[in-house]
Amino acid sequence: MVNTAIDFYRAPAGIVPATPAEPRANNAAATDRIDLRRLMAMFRRRIGVFLGVLLGVLAIGMVITALQPRTYQARAEVTLNSKLQPVAPTSTNDRTDQPAIPSESFVDTQVSVITSEANTAAVADALGLAHDPRFAPSPDEGKAANTKSASAQQSAREAAIAYLAKNVAAQRIGTTYGIAITFESSDPQEAARIANAFAEQYTLGALENKRSGARETTGVIANRLEQLRQQALADSATVQRYRIAHNLLSTTQGTLTEQEISSYNQEVTAARAQASEDAARLEAAQRQLQAGGSGGVGEASLSPVIGQMRAQQASLAAEFAAMSSRYGPQHPEVLRSKAQLDAVNRQIAAETQRVMASLEAKARVSQQRLSSLAGSLDASRGALAQNNAAQVGLDDLQKRAETSNALYESYLNRFKELTAREGTEQADADMLHRADIPRHPNSPHILINGVLALALGTGLGIAAAFLAEMTFTGLTTGEDIEERMGVRYLCAIPTLQSVARRGERVPASALLEDPRSVFAESFRSLRASIAMNTTEARIIAITSALPEEGKTTTSICLARSMAAAGDRILLIDGDLRHQGVSRFLRGGEGRPGLMEVLHGTARLDDALVVDPGTGLSILPLCAEAGDRAELMTGVEMDRLLATARERFDAVIIDTAPVLPIADARLLLGKADASVFVVRWRKTPEQALRAALRLLPIDRVQLAGVALTRVDMRKQPRFDYGETAFYRSYESYYA
Repeated sequence: MVNTAIDFYRAPAGIVPATPAEPRANNAAATDRIDLRRLMAMFRRRIGVFLGVLLGVLAIGMVITALQPRTYQARAEVTLNSKLQPVAPTSTNDRTDQPAIPSESFVDTQVSVITSEANTAAVADALGLAHDPRFAPSPDEGKAANTKSASAQQSAREAAIAYLAKNVAAQRIGTTYGIAITFESSDPQEAARIANAFAEQYTLGALENKRSGARETTGVIANRLEQLRQQALADSATVQRYRIAHNLLSTTQGTLTEQEISSYNQEVTAARAQASEDAARLEAAQRQLQAGGSGGVGEASLSPVIGQMRAQQASLAAEFAAMSSRYGPQHPEVLRSKAQLDAVNRQIAAETQRVMASLEAKARVSQQRLSSLAGSLDASRGALAQNNAAQVGLDDLQKRAETSNALYESYLNRFKELTAREGTEQADADMLHRADIPRHPNSPHILINGVLALALGTGLGIAAAFLAEMTFTGLTTGEDIEERMGVRYLCAIPTLQSVARRGERVPASALLEDPRSVFAESFRSLRASIAMNTTEARIIAITSALPEEGKTTTSICLARSMAAAGDRILLIDGDLRHQGVSRFLRGGEGRPGLMEVLHGTARLDDALVVDPGTGLSILPLCAEAGDRAELMTGVEMDRLLATARERFDAVIIDTAPVLPIADARLLLGKADASVFVVRWRKTPEQALRAALRLLPIDRVQLAGVALTRVDMRKQPRFDYGETAFYRSYESYYA
């Protein structure tokens, strides 16, 4: 037997007919890793969905931005005084209003103070917002509140406070002692005015409150000070009256009685010592006098007169002794000297007696003085005992008076300090920057809204792209066919528009006009795939699951491609309803067709139409063929195919779709190999799956599935098979 183009592509003898391919494991799943190429390919093919969602979200964001009311934000800044400098002298009783260096908690507390209800109410009152018509009660409420103007005014004030509290915000500026105060309003001038009002209320208003509090404190202390003064005077007067009444007069050194007793004790002691001394001296002088010699009295020797006399006595005694030794006892001078000496001795004795009398008198006086002082001391001690009994009441009165005086003195000192400091108070915070009138609205923020819309649109676009891909049921690549359907993939047949280099052309004509094109090569690839997946396949049926999937075009082009290679090919139009191959032929009206041959009213040679360009034999259906499907599925068709098998190298049958036409399944059973064509990204996976379930595996020899109408310009986005690198080998084709 002569080899033909079909034989060239056939496998060696003995290979069994084609069987369904086993589903292959997904390599990405097997290696448990994400295939970024597939993800990027999916994103590229769903770029339209992504851009549509993205642009839609951006449009919605812009519309929302345009419809949002314009609000302006003004910002004022204040700074806390890190350390207050005292202007007036301070006392140990003073307490500091804030630490020398504000702590973190103190700064956070001041942030809360700015937006507190009290501060907000003060700002509302300072600006007179209660009289603003915006916060006035509604007409219905106004009628009910005509008789309660105070209640209406209070309602307006509360509404103004709520408005301020809603739109004001304060926050610390970084880690500094600065605080930013912001206020949002639809009126930029109002925003700046209220922001500055909050800053001024916190700084100057707080200072004024501090001064007002200081004045109130001074007034309270002044009133209390007068009361304490009167109380202190009354308590002191009570003490003095009690002293006078109970003879408890005193000086700075104690009571008079105590001073008298102390003085008497000292004087009695001195008098007793003096009396003892005088008595001892008198007794000693008397003993000396009794012992003999007036001159030996010690007290007498202390007298200056006696001293002079003794000096005179000694001089006379010396003179008498000298004269006695010289002149003798009877000499007149001796006698005169003796008489002078005796006179001096008598004077000494007389003076000694006078001294003794003086000692006796002094001793008596000392004793009498001691007795008098002892009596006075006893009287004073009796008076002291009475005073001590009255001292208990005096102590209580004195303590009361001292307490009153101490309290009065404390208030007096504090009053003086407050009076001296009045007007020297310092603010706890200063204005750092006043709020300027904002020129541009703070909301809506076009840039932020645009970025958010872009981010949201990107996220939703990616989600929509993934959702569209996950819910897509079409078949795109050979891997989809083999992995998801479990059948062999034969080849991809491109659309002529995606690979043609000239204008619109008919696919069947393009094979001959450009036999080295990608389009022509795809049918040679289909022919080779059929040959490699079947054995002795002389009758090949081309079918599909649904209409409009390109089976007729595939049948015609495959048959012409094989005929152009020199094979004897018969193309049979087996689609009674559509008659696609028959419509391809021009003219030939009244010529018999397939049904006439099967019915026996015409010979095969009479019904054949030969393609002049390739020599392809075509067995069409005449227009009046009618619906006699039993002829195509009966023995008549078997005899025709047996005849064709002897005369032709291959027979191509263009059958009807499997799902809508039941007879197509019977016709497929008569073929050596069946080829399913699936329209690229159009035929649902469920349709092909349903069609394959209708074909019994032991009756229909399925060679595989071919993708038709593949857009080669878009296919690289989806596939990493033989069509993914079309751009790389496109120039290889003439």
